[in-house]
Amino acid sequence: MSYALKKFNMNGMEMQGENRLTSFCLVISTHHSPYLSFTPADIKKEYTIISFRDIMKAVRNSVLYEYMVGGDGLETILIVEDDVHINAMLAEALTKAGYTCRQAYSGTEGRLVLEQQTCALVLLDLMLPGMSGEELLAELRSRSGIPVIVLTAKDSLDEKINLLVGGADDYITKPFEIKEVLARIQVQLRHQHPEGTVVSCGGMTLDRETFSVAIDGVEISGITRQEFAILELLLRHPGRVFSKEDIFEYAWQEAYMGETKTLDVHISNIRKKIKRITDQEYIETVWGIGYRLAAE
Repeated sequence: MSYALKKFNMNGMEMQGENRLTSFCLVISTHHSPYLSFTPADIKKEYTIISFRDIMKAVRNSVLYEYMVGGDGLETILIVEDDVHINAMLAEALTKAGYTCRQAYSGTEGRLVLEQQTCALVLLDLMLPGMSGEELLAELRSRSGIPVIVLTAKDSLDEKINLLVGGADDYITKPFEIKEVLARIQVQLRHQHPEGTVVSCGGMTLDRETFSVAIDGVEISGITRQEFAILELLLRHPGRVFSKEDIFEYAWQEAYMGETKTLDVHISNIRKKIKRITDQEYIETVWGIGYRLAAE
């Protein structure tokens, strides 16, 4: 499987280095073409903002896709549905509702996406080509607690019970109304943060509503969005070691491409800002793995 990787700015010029606010990356792998990508002219003419639907129009045989657009880091929802029309309808509705969407058309493709990126929730069809929805659900539950809402045409009570016992957090019977899908997604994501908007540990307090972080009542000034997200992840799971990949994907809502400098710089900046208030170390480096909250 081969990959084509290019970076373009909004004027269609190919870029070098990291500038995620003004550039996006496109990675495509196919069975039939060793290298396939859009030229800068194509990007400038037709794909200033590129979506998965646009990619699928140009690359019908893609088995793995990756696109990243600098933005607000909204919660990412994976749609695993082989019906192209239902998949597109869900993606359009979720995007309008403010979510970032990833789309997959088979169980195998859905698994690949989840291996590449951290998602907040999965909408999962059961009747899928290749790996079935039941198989993907069982594999997810063996290693992850990510919320899964099953989309199913099965409507008997026993089948619904089997889905819930098998690991589904919720189910929606086809045909469905988009409003119901959005409502059920909101409920599951709300369950993701049972602690509410404020989380504290070791004298550090983070408030999502006011976008503020304080140590013993003294606010840390100049916290950026990514720095806030990094601290939130660590504070919500004190003592747990997170890999650089996990932290990056949570804070940037992008797939991790193996480059660690961006995250390391942000960690260094957080430590400097904390140092202005206290000498206590809050972020511990676990060599060869990643970082964890050091406060007890």
